[in-house]
Amino acid sequence: MKFGVIVFPGSNCDDDTVGVIQSLGHEAIKLWHKDTDLQGCDFLIVPGGFSYGDYLRSGAIARFSPIMEHVIEFAKNGGYLMGICNGFQVLVEAHLLPGVLLRNNSQKFISKNIFLKAATNNALLTQELDLNKAYKVPIAHAEGRYFADEATLASLQANDQILFYYCDEAGQVTDAANPNGSLLNIAGICNEGRNVFGLMPHPERAADPDLNNTDGLEIMKQLVLQLV
Repeated sequence: MKFGVIVFPGSNCDDDTVGVIQSLGHEAIKLWHKDTDLQGCDFLIVPGGFSYGDYLRSGAIARFSPIMEHVIEFAKNGGYLMGICNGFQVLVEAHLLPGVLLRNNSQKFISKNIFLKAATNNALLTQELDLNKAYKVPIAHAEGRYFADEATLASLQANDQILFYYCDEAGQVTDAANPNGSLLNIAGICNEGRNVFGLMPHPERAADPDLNNTDGLEIMKQLVLQLV
């Protein structure tokens, strides 16, 4: 498997993402935002960071970078694509995932460990995760509050497109465990085709024993379980 990690001016989690993929035994390369060649990658990841300084709205400018035309085509043809944090924001701005990501209800940038739980095993990103386990991973965002209209939320639920919920350490999905005010405590979703994924927490930042936390590695492992 060959993974491509797309780098925009302001991306800062590209090295973390490449490192985790390589630790799982797969090739990972960086693709610059001005590139127009996806170099035969089988799976694309838009990493976290502050693309274009988060001007206008997070991800709004990056969505129009030259490479995104090819990323959109890749996804619409069924290619696997994941956005993490700022990457999730980019994919929403590109209309590859439904809804929007608004400013946190605290109106503050939040950087801390939180807990999330998988909502389904019916997706590549969550295929073998324990649905009863609370995974500890960090968040680092100012615009992470997932919002959608009632029809979109109903569609996400009906189509089993909600991948992750914010929860407490015991795995309970509660208002108190919601760090940013996301509707329904949503932390991650997929598209109807189940090939495009987005999540606000950073599993790639919780994937090294030296950090005393490998919960994120369990999430990243899902990407390569069946993709051989």
